[in-house]
Amino acid sequence: MAVGTAAQALTDEEVVDRVLHGETALFEMLVRRHNTRVYRVVRAVLGDEREVEDAMQQAYLDAYAHLGQFAGRAWFSTWLTRIAANEAIGRLRRRGTRMETSFLGDDGRGDEDGRFASDGPSPEHRAFSSELRELLEDAIDALAPGYREVFVLREVEGLSTAEVAEALDLSEEAVKTRLHRARALMKDDLFSRTGAAAADAFQFHASRCDRVVEGVMKGLAA
Repeated sequence: MAVGTAAQALTDEEVVDRVLHGETALFEMLVRRHNTRVYRVVRAVLGDEREVEDAMQQAYLDAYAHLGQFAGRAWFSTWLTRIAANEAIGRLRRRGTRMETSFLGDDGRGDEDGRFASDGPSPEHRAFSSELRELLEDAIDALAPGYREVFVLREVEGLSTAEVAEALDLSEEAVKTRLHRARALMKDDLFSRTGAAAADAFQFHASRCDRVVEGVMKGLAA
């Protein structure tokens, strides 16, 4: 679908309202806008690529089916992220994988709000950014469920502590503690060397974006 410039300027909430009033095709805009975040949270929960796209498509179909329940009390992106996380968690449970739901000592101790600070990467750093990004992705994948999705949403996607708590149905204190422990589990030297690459982790490329959009829109048509 070719979306006009005027439509592209609409907020998520305006798009939702127009979809609810019959402009179903505009739902594609929401899929394209949020594909990277939905991909990242689904992959963070599932821990691999095998059924990520299928889970993403189902999350979007669920969101569309319940679009009338979106009340605007949170950002649409947060509401959608929560649906995507729940879809991925449900798949883990159906395959018999146990999700960590409690962490001893989730007391919020040691919140660190500094974000991968960098004074500006050197040419040498940029030259190795791809390799460093791969190392970072491997380190994130090694985190246990419960830590991984918190780290991805907070440090990769850049959500606030409150937004992560809302998306994952956790207390803010639990988010702070899990983030602190996730950081501690990653090597200090890896953490510092890969700072500039953090926001580039788990890219969702255009071809995959198009494939998910096509699957979602076909599902809506059916």
